[in-house]
Amino acid sequence: MKVKKLLQILDTISPFELQEGWDNSGLQVGNLENDCGEISIALDLDDEMIKELPENSTLLTHHPLIFSSLKTIEQNSYPSKYIFELIRKNINLISLHTNFDKTHLNIYVAKEILGFSDCENSDFVVEAKIDKSFDELLEFVREKFSLENVTFVKGKEKIETVSLTTGSGGSMISNIKTDCYLTGDIKYHDAILAKSLGISLIDITHFHSEKYFGEILHKELQNNNVHGIIRLLNNPFSYK
Repeated sequence: MKVKKLLQILDTISPFELQEGWDNSGLQVGNLENDCGEISIALDLDDEMIKELPENSTLLTHHPLIFSSLKTIEQNSYPSKYIFELIRKNINLISLHTNFDKTHLNIYVAKEILGFSDCENSDFVVEAKIDKSFDELLEFVREKFSLENVTFVKGKEKIETVSLTTGSGGSMISNIKTDCYLTGDIKYHDAILAKSLGISLIDITHFHSEKYFGEILHKELQNNNVHGIIRLLNNPFSYK
């Protein structure tokens, strides 16, 4: 299969036109006329993975390696060192980021991981109705995501509505009407804002909330008669 054919299939799964204007989903490195070779799927690219990837293959990631404009390409810096290695090994790199968040990742985590049945997907946010105390929800979320440590803001005792954004959704707190917001990368001022609005927060972390990308896309590719290999990425954080 040629890269351009794989891109067409991916576009039917999760249209690239749905990505945000600041995003950079699509073909990152490679050639449309290249053969795909072995197709791998991973959340991100790191040193260990790039060593394992076979030459003349294709990697599908959630996060774009090339995200903002590159003003210099220095071989020992990030992300340039990976770009050099991808080109050297003739590996095609394709990313599905905010378009995949909207079409698949958020709703999958809400329904399949957390088991929320009464929920609606609206752009980047999934809204669900539940009936739990905050403490019950906190322990439930900790267990479902296998979180070693949980950062949270307790804004309400009774939780009847939950909103979810995988990855990093702190910038949307002021526009969300909910009892509890689940997202990753929560910052200090996000917590201050949520507390002032009476909203509870639970930090489900960027990695733990998006690590399901591979299994979701793998199933979609199988449905389109494309074989892919899921490559697991180690969490870059350590906990003590």
